[in-house]
Amino acid sequence: MTQTTHRLETGDGTVVAERCAVADSFMARFKGLMGRRELPEGEGLCLQRCNSIHMFFMHIALDVAFVDGEGRVLRVYHGLRPWRVSTIVGGAKACVELPVGTLKRLGIDRGTVLSLI
Repeated sequence: MTQTTHRLETGDGTVVAERCAVADSFMARFKGLMGRRELPEGEGLCLQRCNSIHMFFMHIALDVAFVDGEGRVLRVYHGLRPWRVSTIVGGAKACVELPVGTLKRLGIDRGTVLSLI
């Protein structure tokens, strides 16, 4: 995974993740969070150039938001469990993986704008 980390915020400045790593190569995207036993609150992973994900070999469930090129959320998954696959999300340019409960707690849904700062 690329070591670059950013803060992830909504359009109104609400902090979604203090530390959001960016996976921008094929291997970094493929590996993602595989092998991790937890994803602490305040952390996340942004998979660039991504319109679907797999949860194969995962040990934890995740909240997932697919965003377009402007950062607008197109589709959310709450608590996507290991050994599942998302649908292909048309128009998605990136995917953000977060600890379960993050999206509901912050009211993030379709139309919300997310930005890496």
